[in-house]
Amino acid sequence: MSLRARFKDDLKTAMKAGQSGKVGTIRMITAKLKDVDIAGRAKGDDEVSDDAVISMLRGMVKSRTESAALYIKGGRPELAEKEEAEIAIIREYLPADLDDATIEAAVREAVGRTDATSMKDMGKVMAALKEQFGAALDPSRASAVVRAQLSA
Repeated sequence: MSLRARFKDDLKTAMKAGQSGKVGTIRMITAKLKDVDIAGRAKGDDEVSDDAVISMLRGMVKSRTESAALYIKGGRPELAEKEEAEIAIIREYLPADLDDATIEAAVREAVGRTDATSMKDMGKVMAALKEQFGAALDPSRASAVVRAQLSA
């Protein structure tokens, strides 16, 4: 089932169950998805791929994580809890994260395959990893491992 279909089905289910928090979050996701689709039309796509949707969801999680940290720092734990609840709902649509050992092994293999020797080659390694794993790869975690490998 595509992510778009899951959003619609989950929205209907949450509405019937009276889960207002989940309904609001899914509506926020679909609104952001419409924005991404509109931006994609400039490139000639009517609808963006599921990989682009996953990337969008990762961006939403990142921004909410940063917001929650700021709310905690500012003494607003109730707002931080709301952000954390939204993060939990958004994460339901993300693929399972790769474990650290898998990422490290894939980075070593990609570094060898691309003949990367310095930080200048980081883009080549990241491109190889994205090609290999697609949306399952969390770019922020992978880039930290790539930096460590290339700077060693």
